[in-house]
Amino acid sequence: MMRSMFSGVSGLRVHQNKMDVIGNNIANVNTVGYKKGQMTFQEVFSQVIRGASAPQGGKGGTNPQQVGLGVNIGSINTIHTKGPAQRTDNPTDLMIDGEGFFVVSDDTNFQNRFYTRAGNFSLDRDGNLVTPDGFKVLGYQVDGKGEITDQIGGIVVNRSETVPPSATTKMNIRGNLDARIAEGEKYTTDTVIHDSLGNSYIVRYKFTKGAKDDEKNTKWTMSVDRIIEQSTGNYVKCDGEDKVNFGDNNSVNLLFDANGKLIKIGEHDIQDDKEANDKIKVLLNLKEIAFNKDVNDEDINDAIKPAGNFSEITVFDFSNKDNLLKLTQYANDMDAKPYTKDGNTSGVLNGFAIDASGVVEGIFTNEERKNLGQIMLAKFDNSMGLQKLGNNFFIDTRNSGEPQLGKADNSGYGAIAPGTLEMSNVDLSMEFTEMITTQRGFQANSRIITTSDEMLQELVNMKR
Repeated sequence: MMRSMFSGVSGLRVHQNKMDVIGNNIANVNTVGYKKGQMTFQEVFSQVIRGASAPQGGKGGTNPQQVGLGVNIGSINTIHTKGPAQRTDNPTDLMIDGEGFFVVSDDTNFQNRFYTRAGNFSLDRDGNLVTPDGFKVLGYQVDGKGEITDQIGGIVVNRSETVPPSATTKMNIRGNLDARIAEGEKYTTDTVIHDSLGNSYIVRYKFTKGAKDDEKNTKWTMSVDRIIEQSTGNYVKCDGEDKVNFGDNNSVNLLFDANGKLIKIGEHDIQDDKEANDKIKVLLNLKEIAFNKDVNDEDINDAIKPAGNFSEITVFDFSNKDNLLKLTQYANDMDAKPYTKDGNTSGVLNGFAIDASGVVEGIFTNEERKNLGQIMLAKFDNSMGLQKLGNNFFIDTRNSGEPQLGKADNSGYGAIAPGTLEMSNVDLSMEFTEMITTQRGFQANSRIITTSDEMLQELVNMKR
């Protein structure tokens, strides 16, 4: 038999295998997160007819004489280049803009782990973030305060989750007090605060313009006018005789210089020195609430005690740059107003969002936000060493290296793009070109077999 015939047979086999790889690539051209395969050839062992010889005497050296014995599969690699993005606007569709992989599991202890680039996830009836096959997406859990921990588990968006109410503790007053009004004129404004049960109360403040001193500094007095429960409209009172402890005695003096700049709060001078400003803190003591206005008997009869508890509310606090007092006295419209920095009613989960770092943030009906978990990613030293399992899943092998777990948008894992899917990285133009060369290679190898057969036929015919 002729060696060329067996070489042709080996060529047919490997070209058929390459056609299988090309066909699988084209079949998965629209598969989410699919990574194409690439096949290469290598020659098989060659038979040495005559070995090489060194130069000796007057003769030169000779090269080896070898006859190849065909072709074999060199490699079938998975190409892990990033596929193009497809926008879906579905909040549970996720794409990794980097080298990371999502980690999923079907094990109750989350020990049996698989890796995927396909981020077409959804929520099941229990709020678990899952793949189309029901595998849970793993991530870092949160504690009772919503802080991300190192504990690994499934990402859960529980629609029945609630956030408790919180009492108001910080307030910010900003705006302008009109310098054009006459001495003794008053301006009132209000804001809403909450107690520990989430009940809301309207606190009305009164600004009264005072006289100017010899240095043309203007004094204003700020006081609490009244506090009303928002749900009933009743006044709030306390059992004791003390009024609301605002500053020293239910009011605080504000001193503005001739340029309209606030220079003094009560007895505290406002300086450019940050350390001095850190000491300025005026509290509205609502542990024992009362009204501070001449009210008639009907108003008193409608007075109530707060249902929940209050803490001391910081009104002026320079120790926190986000809570700085931004109050001026210019010849402009009166728009000074207090703004609460915290405190709210209870709320239930109304929606969620996923950011670039994979943090799943719950959005509640009271407009509060709370972390529900953070999606975990994995990366490998050799991603080509991963083994495909089907269903867009990979598992690690001895040559891929151990999975390195971490958080998105950090240390090369890649950022997460919500509302987007990664498309297949198959290039149809290249696949069709490879298909043509593979077809021609298969055709040429088949000609080797037919030609070798004709030569054998001629050899057989020699005996006639």
